[in-house]
Amino acid sequence: MKNSKFLIIGILFGIILSKSEVVSWYRIYEMFKFQSFHMYGIIGSAVMISMVLMQLFKRGVIKDFQGNQITIKEKKKGFIRTFVGGSIFGLGWALVGACPGPLFVLIGHGFIAIIIVLIAAILGTFIYGVLSKKLPN
Repeated sequence: MKNSKFLIIGILFGIILSKSEVVSWYRIYEMFKFQSFHMYGIIGSAVMISMVLMQLFKRGVIKDFQGNQITIKEKKKGFIRTFVGGSIFGLGWALVGACPGPLFVLIGHGFIAIIIVLIAAILGTFIYGVLSKKLPN
């Protein structure tokens, strides 16, 4: 029961994703064809909120759920690794028609085929975990 707040936050996040139409394949298609500002506005808002939250994390204003300060480890900068990783993510997003974030929302909406994408995402995360020490990250 002590982790029920995370379940509630997840449910609220799913409702927000659904109501804002972020899970809509049509909205994603519009974005990739540069036909609508809708998704760019949502993504831009998320980037701005993330920038503010990162500053609060770095200053110690926001702590983790146990009260410990969150430390941010600076990653190496590199164009190639960012380009390759972003390209893989973008291709997957374009092919599937969904970002990994709303997969559970899509399954909840009845798109059962997304279970295959969810399994592939979990498998990819597992493989990355196994190989991460050997990768140049």
